[in-house]
Amino acid sequence: MATEGVISLILVCLAIFSASVVVADDPYRFYTWTVTYGTVAPLGVPQQVILINGQFPGPKLEVVTNDNLVLNLINKLDQPFLLTWNGIKQRKNSWQDGVLGTNCAIPPNSNYTYRFQAKDQIGTFTYFPSTLFHKAAGGFGALNVYERPQIPIPFPTPAGDFTLLVGDWYKTGHKILQQSLDSGKSLPFPDGILINGQAHTTFSGDQGKTFMFRISNVGLSTSLNFRIQGHMLELVEVEGSHTIQNTYDSIDVHVGQSVAVLVTLNQPPKDYYIVASTRFTKTVLNATAVLHYTNSLTPVSGPLPAGPTYQIHWSMKQARTIRWNLTASAARPNPQGSYHYGKIAISRTIVLANSAPLINGKLRYAVNGVSYINADTPLKLADYFNIDGVFSTNSLQSIPSGSSANIATSVMPASLHEFIEIVFQNNENTVQSWHLDGYDFWVVGYGFGQWTPASRKIYNLVDAPTRHTAQAYPRSWTSILVSLDNQGMWNLRSAAWERQYLGQQFYLRVWTPVRSLANEYDIPSNALLCGKAVGHHP
Repeated sequence: MATEGVISLILVCLAIFSASVVVADDPYRFYTWTVTYGTVAPLGVPQQVILINGQFPGPKLEVVTNDNLVLNLINKLDQPFLLTWNGIKQRKNSWQDGVLGTNCAIPPNSNYTYRFQAKDQIGTFTYFPSTLFHKAAGGFGALNVYERPQIPIPFPTPAGDFTLLVGDWYKTGHKILQQSLDSGKSLPFPDGILINGQAHTTFSGDQGKTFMFRISNVGLSTSLNFRIQGHMLELVEVEGSHTIQNTYDSIDVHVGQSVAVLVTLNQPPKDYYIVASTRFTKTVLNATAVLHYTNSLTPVSGPLPAGPTYQIHWSMKQARTIRWNLTASAARPNPQGSYHYGKIAISRTIVLANSAPLINGKLRYAVNGVSYINADTPLKLADYFNIDGVFSTNSLQSIPSGSSANIATSVMPASLHEFIEIVFQNNENTVQSWHLDGYDFWVVGYGFGQWTPASRKIYNLVDAPTRHTAQAYPRSWTSILVSLDNQGMWNLRSAAWERQYLGQQFYLRVWTPVRSLANEYDIPSNALLCGKAVGHHP
């Protein structure tokens, strides 16, 4: 018995040593960011914006798959603040997701250190403020995850890599916009479009070389179309998913989405317009930048390259052409297509219908008739400490009921390792954009009208792309498949920030009764405590 005990101890020690070696092999990157207000004039009018280390947009994070990030965020604003890492899955670690359902906001003149890993991911992502209406003031930035050297990419290494954070913008301050929403008014039409926080900027490259353009829609509510005068866009990645390398003369990027395209500078040496324009709007706003050939002596000229107009069918048809590259590796050595998602039995179907009801005489947004309100205590903390009365697991039904709208802190329970189908049913006249934290998912179908089980006949069950944000077109539906392999409390929300702020969101509690580090990490020792969690100990 003593010998068996010694052997067991040795095996445990070896296991701990092996685990520590794995962690030690993954590099750590340390950052200190200070969040302040500052004054800039991106549309020609001086206005207050949110700066990170004095920068607008914030610093670009460039990391490699499996890097560990330790980021000390110091809040010098006059309001509580959080950043969320849009598209980073936070494997087993919803503690670091940076939304109000998982984290206490960082009080003014205080700090919080995020610790998370870009585990098994590559691609183009972003970060932005999740608190109040701070996103309307900036505080966003790029988060690019590059592949490890031993993992091949399915295209020649580009000569350069340009990041474009594109989005609608308001001259009005974030506090005034928030007050307007609180009073029951919708956001007005935006004042302009910015590229990297500017109305005009330039990207330079050598003739004959190929460059990657990473394009993210960091705006509040408006779908955008991106194009470059005289040049084709070869799509290679959407939100961490290598794609079939189709070429487009322009591409739609909806709120919260990211794409990466290759552009070969194969035209006569001159300067060319880069254009981002609003989609599905009566008034079309444009932002322009310049693609400058380094041997160019000729400035931009001619009309802006024309983009698509109000063409929902065109956009849906283009969306269906974005497909998974089955033979390409992503963050791991095995090909993406080795996971046969289309052959897995669906455990349940959830149909989510967005709406814009009046509740107590004020405009709200809702999911299946429930408009979400934040609790004073993060749901994740309430769940961990078994604090009652913070959230409800029975207020939100898995199909629309047609009952009158109401307000709740709604959580939908789910079991770890379920494989579920989610249908985004959009019965409104505006494009929706839906995001799920903690996951990517297969976007298997788009269609007009009402979804029915017969709609599955047109699903792509072979090479649908995985992404973290999917659009649902007006009076249409979008279907996704999700493998719930990441335990935690995960925000499913509208990426249109007005709609999220006024209730079009809820949390998916992916759970198993067995508490194990194999499924989920422990609460961080530095976790901020607030609300009913005060007095509990991590």
